[in-house]
Amino acid sequence: MGIKTYRPYTPSRRQMTGSDFAEITKKSPEKSLLAPKSKRAGRNNQGKITVRHRGGGEKQKYRIIDFKRRKDGIPATVIGIEYDPNRTANIALICYADGVKNYILAPEGLKDGMKVMNGPEAEVRVGNCLPLSEIPVGTQIHNIELHPGKGGQLVRSAGNSAQLMAKEGKYATLRLPSGEMRMVPILCRASVGVVGNGDHNLINIGNAGRKRHMGIRPTVRGSVMNPNDHPHGGGEGKAGIGRPGPSTPWGKPALGLKTRKKNKQSNKMIIRRRDGRGIK
Repeated sequence: MGIKTYRPYTPSRRQMTGSDFAEITKKSPEKSLLAPKSKRAGRNNQGKITVRHRGGGEKQKYRIIDFKRRKDGIPATVIGIEYDPNRTANIALICYADGVKNYILAPEGLKDGMKVMNGPEAEVRVGNCLPLSEIPVGTQIHNIELHPGKGGQLVRSAGNSAQLMAKEGKYATLRLPSGEMRMVPILCRASVGVVGNGDHNLINIGNAGRKRHMGIRPTVRGSVMNPNDHPHGGGEGKAGIGRPGPSTPWGKPALGLKTRKKNKQSNKMIIRRRDGRGIK
């Protein structure tokens, strides 16, 4: 993937950048692997806003991705690399030897016509999915399961990869992109390689309208509101927030409040947290 710039016929266009979609080889999605995706505009099943600043945006269809990769021992051919509006990574359409088609996350270096395979007997090659017990220590991996058979949950966004650091007994130790060191059952599966579309984080949105197309509505700072609208509001000039720490519009602590339970069951699987501290 490369980054393209635009002719600056407006001030915002001067800063705007986008993807050149050089990796994309297939334009239209596979209809049998599409599902409807309804807009929720940040609301829950009671109609209450639980995520602010959401609404509008382009209509999208969901692409059904095979995160489990449980079709073992059958080689599959990559038909094409596609854009997916629901994630930062690109996706690859593969067709198994028995005719079944699936979408998988497209790792860096995966090309049309390449063969991929799942299962313990698969080679350690980009795009293949194996149990952690069969992957050599030091390999870059993505789409990692947390529980055997549940499907990949870790390391799925563009440009990310984890490294297999060690294998001992029933567990494998991984270094995640955040720097966290974590143990995962060795029977869990992972895909080999780095997730593609690595330049995604270099894209500059450039103007407000482009953000609205993504379904993101404007965010107003609390410090420019009135006191009856936000705890940070009021004061002459650019006054401070007038509180010991940042707050939400409802007066709850924000930006830094730790919400993870101290006795969370999965703490025992974390060797080193992403902030460099160990779990006690």
